[in-house]
Amino acid sequence: MVRKCTASQFKKGVITLFVMASQLLFSQSGDTIREKTILPIQLYKKDFKEILPAQVLSGEQLERLNSQSVADALRYFSGVQIKDYGGMGGLKTVNIRSMGSQHVGVFYDGIQLGNVQNGIVDLSKFSLDDIESVSLYNGQKSEIFQPARDFGSSGSIYLQPKTPVFKGDQKTNLILKLKLGSISLFNPSFRLEQKLSDKVSASFSSEFVQSDGLYKFKYEKKNSDGSIANDTIARRYDSYIRAKRFETSINGTLNDGSWNVRGYGYISDRGIPTPIVSNNFKPKGQQMLDENYFVQASFRKKLFPKFETQVKAKFAYDYTRFLDTVNIATTVLPIDNSYIQRELYFSTSNMYSISKDWDVSASFDFQYNNLNADLTDFSYPTRYTSLVAFATTYQWSRFKFLGSILGTFVHENVKKNAKSPDKTEWTPSAFLSYQPFESKDFTVRAFYKRIFRMPTFNDLYYTMIGNVMLKPEYTNQYDAGFTYQKLYDHKVFKGIYVKVDGYYNEVENKIVAVPTNNLFRWMMTNLGDVRIIGADVNVQAEFDISKVKLKPLVSYTYQRAGDYTDKKDDYYGDQISYVPWHAATFTMMADYKDWSFNYSFMYTGERYDAQLNNIRANYLQPWYTHDLSVQKKFNWHSHQFKASFEVNNVLDQYYDVVRNYPMPGRNFKLVVSFTL
Repeated sequence: MVRKCTASQFKKGVITLFVMASQLLFSQSGDTIREKTILPIQLYKKDFKEILPAQVLSGEQLERLNSQSVADALRYFSGVQIKDYGGMGGLKTVNIRSMGSQHVGVFYDGIQLGNVQNGIVDLSKFSLDDIESVSLYNGQKSEIFQPARDFGSSGSIYLQPKTPVFKGDQKTNLILKLKLGSISLFNPSFRLEQKLSDKVSASFSSEFVQSDGLYKFKYEKKNSDGSIANDTIARRYDSYIRAKRFETSINGTLNDGSWNVRGYGYISDRGIPTPIVSNNFKPKGQQMLDENYFVQASFRKKLFPKFETQVKAKFAYDYTRFLDTVNIATTVLPIDNSYIQRELYFSTSNMYSISKDWDVSASFDFQYNNLNADLTDFSYPTRYTSLVAFATTYQWSRFKFLGSILGTFVHENVKKNAKSPDKTEWTPSAFLSYQPFESKDFTVRAFYKRIFRMPTFNDLYYTMIGNVMLKPEYTNQYDAGFTYQKLYDHKVFKGIYVKVDGYYNEVENKIVAVPTNNLFRWMMTNLGDVRIIGADVNVQAEFDISKVKLKPLVSYTYQRAGDYTDKKDDYYGDQISYVPWHAATFTMMADYKDWSFNYSFMYTGERYDAQLNNIRANYLQPWYTHDLSVQKKFNWHSHQFKASFEVNNVLDQYYDVVRNYPMPGRNFKLVVSFTL
């Protein structure tokens, strides 16, 4: 691993920190629905403080969906597009309802993961081995007792790490796991949990991932009219990965409260898979070295019967080195660039219950970010962000309402060149739900939210193309839908859940790169105007047939996302790149005694690539995959042993999620775990 010697003292200090796992105590009123233990993918989390349903995957469901990383699991949610550049080492980003990856907030144990350089969180860095649940919220989490930063995204993904659970007098849990698979995958991991007292527990986990990234794929070259000129079977290079992750945590409970501290580290050496163009299949030699560390803590306490407070803090350090020196023929000059990001974050939130049906809250956050790089004429920017949020929730009979307003205040400094002007923005949101019948089976709901994303440091200050006068990129979201859920005391049919949403989104002042008078020099500017009309449908059920439990799930998404920037453009109103009109998944989980079976089908419809025009040459055919897995549990001297075998892309389909970035064909994985 190549490291910056100037940061070595910091890295040693972080690695030796013994940090924590947190179990937040939800002392809010409201029932936990019994459906939560029945339906396989928990698309509905019901709570008095939470009005809109979330899409949730948790527990063993995550293990059974043939998912290596968080990004793989999110594919099963409706309204989500994953950009996957192929292989084990490829970048994986998520886009919710076509508003852009930079509008998605990703929260780890309740605190947002940041990347002020380009605004994108690479979800391939987060393993599912230590994740208890993955939740997706459109708009925002519809509760008011949360940091101001949680109000600030168009869509949110919450990753909740596992917290220790001890049975009886047991004080130690140890889980050993090994994953072996195609593409030379070698992935051992372990998790150690220790009960320190009745109110304090700790955990430490670590994993190693290695793959050579070599796999076969089919490549097609098309003529301008869309016909196939030639095709061949080739081998994919530059997708290797060697990564180490470690995480340590300590968490405790108080009277009417909880606290936790967590430390995280990720070190990787990854090849960067480049696009396959002009029949050039040779390795390009591009490489990225990452080192990501953070330490975070939270404290939550009900101070008085009607008043509750929480405090959160975080320090993060991210080092990235990009190299393109092996095959200089592909570049004008060899590249060896390094970047260092630092983030300091503090938040305080307070909630007061005026009555059992009416709560109010106020939150204040402060965040410091800076970016250093070894580039010529670099600005070395620093950003100071303050956020304040006021919110209220009220319940009257079968009607629930939540309203909030977020104030964002941004000030920046640079060591060189001009700086971006200070920004002050106030943005509102409103959520409501109504149960029209005495029964709680049927609920209608709607929300409106206006929010924005700040231009990233790359947008503002990247050498030669940055534009310090960029405006924030706004989104306006309108959503209406209904939820129906019903449990049955039937011999075979046990329950059904239906969730339907229709939505309309607008993206204003979209930040895009456009050429200047010099075609070799581009500049970032506010030009785009994108409008999205869509619908999400989720249906799931549970059956019990002769001791076999069947849990089917169907998710469907329709989206019409057009570019309406300029009527003079010949692509005015065309579907924006990589957004399919139709996408669907079908999952069937089956359980019989100690055996589990899972089948998944994923379909992504026709799209167009990154070119602006929806013409034949830019057309991308639909792709689909079939995945299978089987799992068996064994008990040995009160210890549990699990073995599972997975087959991904069963029919060996050749497809690209992103054009010219071929995905693996049929591949296999064997997973064994032992719990002491």
